[in-house]
Amino acid sequence: MEKNKVEENKKQASKKSLSSNPLLGSNSNPIVDKLVSSAAKIKNEITDEKVSNPFSEKTNSIVAKINNFNTYRTNNRLYSGGITSPVATNNKLVDYADLLQELGSNFEKNGGLNETFSAINRTFNEKMDCNFTAFGLFHEKSKCINLKLYTKRGETYSSKFFMSDETNPVIECFKKNLTVSKDNIKFLNIPYLQNSSAVIIPMMSVSQCVGVMILGKENTDINVNLLELFANYLGMFMHNVELMSRTNKYANTDTLTSLYNHRGFQEVLSAELHKAEDNKTSLSIVMLDVNNISQINRELGHAKGDEVIKLVAEKVRQNIRPSDSVGRYSGDEIAIIMPNTDTKEAKYLAEYITYCLSCCFVDDVGPVKVSVGISTYPECTKNQEKLLILAEQAMYISQAKGYKEGMSAIISSSDYNFWDDVALNSFAEILTKRHAQIGINFEEELLHKFNNEQIKSHNHLLEMATSLAGAIDAKDPYTKDHSTSVSRYSEALARAINLPEEEVERIKLGALLHDVGKIGIPESVLKKPDKLLDDEWEIMKQHPVIGAEKVLQPNEALRDLIPIVKYHHERIDGLGYPEKLKGAQIPLAARIVSVADAYHALISDRPYRKGMPVEKACEILRMGAGTQWDSDLVRHFISIAPSISTSV
Repeated sequence: MEKNKVEENKKQASKKSLSSNPLLGSNSNPIVDKLVSSAAKIKNEITDEKVSNPFSEKTNSIVAKINNFNTYRTNNRLYSGGITSPVATNNKLVDYADLLQELGSNFEKNGGLNETFSAINRTFNEKMDCNFTAFGLFHEKSKCINLKLYTKRGETYSSKFFMSDETNPVIECFKKNLTVSKDNIKFLNIPYLQNSSAVIIPMMSVSQCVGVMILGKENTDINVNLLELFANYLGMFMHNVELMSRTNKYANTDTLTSLYNHRGFQEVLSAELHKAEDNKTSLSIVMLDVNNISQINRELGHAKGDEVIKLVAEKVRQNIRPSDSVGRYSGDEIAIIMPNTDTKEAKYLAEYITYCLSCCFVDDVGPVKVSVGISTYPECTKNQEKLLILAEQAMYISQAKGYKEGMSAIISSSDYNFWDDVALNSFAEILTKRHAQIGINFEEELLHKFNNEQIKSHNHLLEMATSLAGAIDAKDPYTKDHSTSVSRYSEALARAINLPEEEVERIKLGALLHDVGKIGIPESVLKKPDKLLDDEWEIMKQHPVIGAEKVLQPNEALRDLIPIVKYHHERIDGLGYPEKLKGAQIPLAARIVSVADAYHALISDRPYRKGMPVEKACEILRMGAGTQWDSDLVRHFISIAPSISTSV
């Protein structure tokens, strides 16, 4: 009676331990209950057998001697017979409740498949005294099972089993979804591994076998049902890992080309730039744009356009190096990341790719033509977004140069003059198009480039100033070419009063940059078509100081232009800004530019009026002479105005 009560308590304890396992869940389940009862029964039978076995008691001294002999063999390296030493496991009592609970915790600490497999191997070693644990995953494309084996001492081995080898127990287990026991492990084909018995268990997920789990143990007297339950749980876990991996891949993959999409490309580029920074190596971006894709879509349909883009993507993928990565950067732009590649090498590789593309013909389209731009880290910039902007800018310049002599024009960002009209316009177009995404301000970038440019000559300086002034004028649709016109009028007035040539050139350049401070004025104020409110007018009045201090002061070659830019809105009567200077206190050059600036404003169209005729504008200048403008300068300007004026 007492004995029956003890047995019942044992069964209840085992059942409670298993049912509280987080791996199995807390709800009652007939299958789980059956497995729990089976585990408890086996555990009690093993315990009872061990206690009541008279042979064990009588032959205790013999067993001790055998164990001592085994211990001697284990510790003797000369007798080890291989990497993994044999370990006696015959009478190991397995606590399956404890085993399953420990295995469940392996998943909670999941740090990836390899770490999980390693943790499971340690658990089977500690709780069941297994010699090794192996995990084989089915690979669909190769039609094989890739096996990774973990030994008791932590060594790992890899092996491969093809589906065609149906005599192999691993393949038999996988195909038939049945547990297979073997007396030896020769089927693994892993040399130097200690021989033992093994049990091969299929890992199932959603009625599909995803692989096998193999336990190497000197005896296979184990609870197969519980291990199959665990193997299925492991199968579902690995299936979920695979699905998650696919999901992440699809999230970063363009559906049309199967290349990286914009997000995936940016992530890869970021990682490669960190490597380049750590290793102090170059990295090049090669960007390709399919020419005439809009025309193809319009005349032949979007299906034909997609066909061309897919062809370009496939040919690029086939002809890049294993270390390179390629993505669909935008609609018809394909970008290649080339690690450990300088500009010269990137050009060579780009030439080869464009040659391969030029050999491709598409029905109704003809040969595939692309424009190619290159930028290189750290030569061009160290900033990821700017690296892409420069590559795209180079690609736009390549597009402007056209498709000559049967090959694409391959342009590097180090090949062109930034202040060239085509280069500057393409730079502005790119930043305007991508401003919302990248948060880079065109004017700020332009100013940074301007102040860091190495000025080679006066003509170079004049070219830069013209481009910068043009970019500032472009912010206001009603002042197109304002700066260049004011510069031309100021030069003419300076010559009319016989100033030295050197001073004329200074005034010409200062007039070109007189409104450069508008780079810091918000567009909401600058482009407002109505009359400015008082607070808006105060903001607008800051542009002479911004131009002098923010643009000119940092550039030593331009500091002598500061008086022109800062004081061109001062008035003879002292009512101007920013410092309310009077008469001769205002530098002569600034007074000259003030007259030219006012005149061009009068003859230009405004949203609230048409531009005035030359005669009307000269009359207004004459009325303001002596109060707003210098009287002598107004008189000289009126005399030359008809000859220098052009229709606006």
